[in-house]
Amino acid sequence: MTHDMLTALRPLLVAEASAEAHATGTEPGDLEQAVWLRLLERLEACGPPHDPQGWLRRAVRSEARRTRRTVRNERPCGLDPADDRERGPEQLALAAAGRRALRDAVRRLPGRCPRLMEALLSPRDLTYREIAGELGISQGSLGPERSRCLGCLRRLLASEVAAREVRG
Repeated sequence: MTHDMLTALRPLLVAEASAEAHATGTEPGDLEQAVWLRLLERLEACGPPHDPQGWLRRAVRSEARRTRRTVRNERPCGLDPADDRERGPEQLALAAAGRRALRDAVRRLPGRCPRLMEALLSPRDLTYREIAGELGISQGSLGPERSRCLGCLRRLLASEVAAREVRG
């Protein structure tokens, strides 16, 4: 039953994700991946939706809105870490310590996150296609996987910063 439903929904999901992806500035495969994940979570939690096609359309639009909000809220930092000409020795030492702390935290991430984050942080500036080939995963999986890994990294770093602060 579930396999048949997933097989039947695939063409609709591909069409809906392709239609919405352009407006969100994302890849259709990333949108598809997010909706598949949401559907699998729903199937596990409360079973199949009563109206699978309607649920899928709403889920695609919801993920597209979430992606637009995320893109709208992201801001470039405006600093080029490779441009060290304007920085003094103190700033260079602090930047190096920050990079070491980040790499140390990345190594402690779960699953395949360390390999993915190392590839994203690589000085070779790899494309998604090259990273996917290097890690042996689909290119469409990189966006959701990257988001999950960044969430893990944020939680890890937030707990470390909170643990170091003096309280009281």
